[in-house]
Amino acid sequence: MRFIIRFVFTFFCLISVSTWAQQELPKNYGYLGFDVYVGMLGNSNSEFPEHGIQKSLFFNVGQFGSKEPKYWRYHLNGPKTGISLGFTDLGNKDALGYAYSVMPYAEFSLFPKTLDGFSLWVSMGGSYMTRRYNKETNPYNKGVSTRLNWSYNSFLYYTLLKNRSTNWRMGVGYAHHSNGHTRKPNRGYNSVLWGTSINFKNEAIIPIERDPKEYPKVLEWYYTGRFGVGQNSFSDIFNDKEEVFAVAFSAGKIINRTFKFGVGLYYNFYRHYYNYIKNEETLVRTQEPQFTESPIISASALGISGSAELLLSHVGMELNVGLNYYKPFYKIDWQLNEGYTYFPNGEEEIVLGELDGYYNIKRLVSSRMGLKYYLLDTDKAPKHNFFVGAFINANLGQADFSEFTFGYVRRFNL
Repeated sequence: MRFIIRFVFTFFCLISVSTWAQQELPKNYGYLGFDVYVGMLGNSNSEFPEHGIQKSLFFNVGQFGSKEPKYWRYHLNGPKTGISLGFTDLGNKDALGYAYSVMPYAEFSLFPKTLDGFSLWVSMGGSYMTRRYNKETNPYNKGVSTRLNWSYNSFLYYTLLKNRSTNWRMGVGYAHHSNGHTRKPNRGYNSVLWGTSINFKNEAIIPIERDPKEYPKVLEWYYTGRFGVGQNSFSDIFNDKEEVFAVAFSAGKIINRTFKFGVGLYYNFYRHYYNYIKNEETLVRTQEPQFTESPIISASALGISGSAELLLSHVGMELNVGLNYYKPFYKIDWQLNEGYTYFPNGEEEIVLGELDGYYNIKRLVSSRMGLKYYLLDTDKAPKHNFFVGAFINANLGQADFSEFTFGYVRRFNL
């Protein structure tokens, strides 16, 4: 099952990228870019290995403009989109190693009419780490414990020099790597970076001016459902990967075929929670014995969430923020993961994490971020559409589980 999930996830990413490239690149204007960054990697844990300056080099293949009208290009001021290939030296080759990343990206002009030159770059994909946590050989690096990890970058750029063939700018930004809670420890790598970027484009490119009349305001309604299968680990003691099953239904508005907003209900079932309850582990016996009367319900989470999504033809970039109104097992989850377990004289001793104010916030707030690939071009407003996606789910920003999902969308006008 685990192999199948990994294979499907990798296959989905490759198919999405290749299909997008075949369909979009021939119709648009291309460019090549090189980015060089330096910065500081924050310590992921106490006694984190000493490290020097982080250094990153990225090669970008992108496109902008269009030979055919697209609502999303018009309403997002002609964003650049493409694929970024990166190499990062984390500052300690023996304990931290290097990161090789592949990330789809989108870059948006921020103030094209009032303060030209500023843009926001957002990318999300995967990375391969040459070094990871190992209890025997690398015990002080608790940042990542898997080879494959999620990667996320965001940068604010300002253009310094620009002509018909080149674009040189400076930027500052943030970079993150983590495995999405599929194995612990997973404190993640977080970096603040600054550097320079240069893009090379075709001299013959002449931006196409579009008549606003080509893009009349369009308001549509939709409803959608999705089913996902994810994986996570539970704690340092229960560190095997187990499945998380996710179902959600929502409805909302699509504005100008580009901006999609909705609200809905979600349900998650955690196999790790279920196993802990069925095995009547320590904290179930001592704190919540009633969980054994209804283990499936007690291992579940129910909530309401709002969503915002950018529709870029076949690709969707989605963010969800929600409230858990039922997740009873999270109390045990928190106490185990914020505390620690040891075995003096072969007997289990558990030091529990404190149920403080931060716990009360985290048990309520959920979030979810990821990419979708739609079967049909969303810019053509199909009444029926299907999608697959890769997402990372979190409790107030801290990873909960990684998820592969598929679903259906129905558009309609009132």
